[in-house]
Amino acid sequence: MSFLALAVSALMLGFLHGLGADHLMAIAAIALGNNDGKSDRRQARAIRTAVGFACGHALVLSVGAVAAVTLGLLVPAAISSGAERLGGGMLVAMGVFGLWSIASSYGHIHAAAGGRWSGRWHLHVARATGHPGHAHGGSVVPLVLGALFAVSSLRAVMLLQPFTPGAGTMALPALFVLIALFGVGILMAMSLFGVLLARVLSLRTVTTLGRSAAGIVALASIGLGFYWMVG
Repeated sequence: MSFLALAVSALMLGFLHGLGADHLMAIAAIALGNNDGKSDRRQARAIRTAVGFACGHALVLSVGAVAAVTLGLLVPAAISSGAERLGGGMLVAMGVFGLWSIASSYGHIHAAAGGRWSGRWHLHVARATGHPGHAHGGSVVPLVLGALFAVSSLRAVMLLQPFTPGAGTMALPALFVLIALFGVGILMAMSLFGVLLARVLSLRTVTTLGRSAAGIVALASIGLGFYWMVG
């Protein structure tokens, strides 16, 4: 197979991986978890969430692929299976938190923007609209969650050709290009979903539904999370 064909395959595999149901549901659950009622804010948050999640996800998978081709490492199946259950549990947790936030109009998670809590995480239990002085746009929550969700896929990525531990038919620079293209494919897919989600959130029907739309996403997140853990 020519290098061009491998490059296109790596890009497409990354794109398809980025469209995984668990990834997209996690992005939607995070983006809608803080119901501030402002359509423009929800749209901007959807795009930021998708890009942040994609960056964390692609970074972990790229590091894993590099470790496979350079050091011959492979994530054990037991760790991969446990990470899948952890991902399902996180989907359930995000869904439950989303329902609680919708029901009470309280609570959101972010990194503080200043003061003695600067750079730290905290769960702020207060009305989402009554929290001046904090910038939610710079939150690293999507980045971290994207990285965590990537752990369950590490073994599968390491077993892809030519990312297998025994890969040695290509020069390392070429392998690194393929790994980078795989990460770019992930970023493209999730960013596209973020843009589409933002456009959906701008629809008048969705804006009118408000809490109901967020509630549907939260319930779907819980359902998919349980399915992921059991299946």
